[in-house]
Amino acid sequence: MKPFLTFCIVGCAGLAFAAAPEVPPLRAGAATSNITPPLGSLRVGSFTPYPTEHVHDELHARCLVLDDGKTKLALVVCDLLGLHRSVSIEARRLIHDAVGIPSSHVLISATHTHSAGSALGVNRFVNDQELDHYQQFLARRIADGVRRAHNLLRPAQIAFGSFDAPEHLINRRWFLREGDERLNPFGKLERVWKTGAPGNEFTGPAGPIDPALSFIALREPDGRPISVFAAYSLHYAGDTGPAHVSADYFGAYCDALKRLNASPEEDPPFVALMANATSGDIGLNAGKFPPKLTRGAYQRSSMVANDLAARTHQTLNGANWKNIAVLDARFRELEVAWRAIEPELLEWAEDVEAAAPRLASGNLPIGARWPTTPEWVTRLSYAGRVKLLALADQPALVPLQVLRIGDICIATTPCETYAEIGLEFKRRSSFSQSLMVQLNHGYMGYLPTPPQFEFGEYSTWPGTNFLEPQASVKMLDALLDMTADVHE
Repeated sequence: MKPFLTFCIVGCAGLAFAAAPEVPPLRAGAATSNITPPLGSLRVGSFTPYPTEHVHDELHARCLVLDDGKTKLALVVCDLLGLHRSVSIEARRLIHDAVGIPSSHVLISATHTHSAGSALGVNRFVNDQELDHYQQFLARRIADGVRRAHNLLRPAQIAFGSFDAPEHLINRRWFLREGDERLNPFGKLERVWKTGAPGNEFTGPAGPIDPALSFIALREPDGRPISVFAAYSLHYAGDTGPAHVSADYFGAYCDALKRLNASPEEDPPFVALMANATSGDIGLNAGKFPPKLTRGAYQRSSMVANDLAARTHQTLNGANWKNIAVLDARFRELEVAWRAIEPELLEWAEDVEAAAPRLASGNLPIGARWPTTPEWVTRLSYAGRVKLLALADQPALVPLQVLRIGDICIATTPCETYAEIGLEFKRRSSFSQSLMVQLNHGYMGYLPTPPQFEFGEYSTWPGTNFLEPQASVKMLDALLDMTADVHE
């Protein structure tokens, strides 16, 4: 009996071993779609959008698709100031119809370049809107890009990397000295003001910077590069030419990394994606650059892009590559109150509109109903914004998303998010390799932490801040819950 028993045990063990499922290797594919609007489209990024006259560099939706054999994810970064929630909904519907990736598993973020056409529609303070011509075009091009990336899925290895690049960054919210406080457009004194080059009237920054550039890299098993998805907390460079269309430093970084990482004739081509991390209060450190740089010559954006690309390429040389990465995602639309507009603020708006000169023609300030003279632009713009915001249907539907890519976690918000929120997420995340991406699936204004409202400054004003003061706390709590869920 013993020999037979031994045979059975060994034989059964062998059968069990043979039946163990083989874990499939990761697959990845990447592609781009051109999303450049026609000349004459309004260029956003200022209080008074104006028609574009020249394309310096084309805008793209840069797309990456991942497949672990059970789950697929799509990551898309668009060269846009922002996009309305309705654009994301339509693009994700088209993606699901084309390649079957669930809408909850698709990330669609904007870089926040200030030299693009608008994908925000006529009213930013609504949950849903009918798409205009460019928004429809954009949703289709995003879906086409993901479909093309999906067509290129192939075996891949994955690596995570990060390095600090603080020298390009400055927290652009600074405390003013006592006696140097400034009036905001609503007639109230501000303790904090926006600056990229603080002078003697300032005492110190009102918050931290996040110096990290974090990236996820994909390559074929033979070492041929497929894609790099990077995120960095820099608002934008902003040295674009007048009335130019440009992807700013985000696009320049992608081009520079492609030059360093791959040969021009490579097919399929290498695709880099540069997302905006948490830069709601972070600007370009103007003091780092020579004082006589030519405005509009793209020198700052090129210098930042080339430096970050070179350091990414160098960090890649020491990367730890893996063949397998479990993929997962969570998506939630959190109900948050729109920013409350007090009766006295509406009275102020009425007074401004009564006093502001009406011009027969000219560029129209955001939120305003007519063009006006330069000294009235900011006030008239905020008058229109607060009146629209007061009419918003409660609550705001805030899209939040968490992606798991192996040991890496990406959390997202639809806002221009303060750096301290991204830093707190990294500290509290269930994943040691974590990053946050802003302006995903929507554009819902700036996201300060509650204490910062007390100090004031542009990003806390009603009209540039869309949501209730506790929004950041509610959103971060939800994201941490979602992160813990995909970590299990």
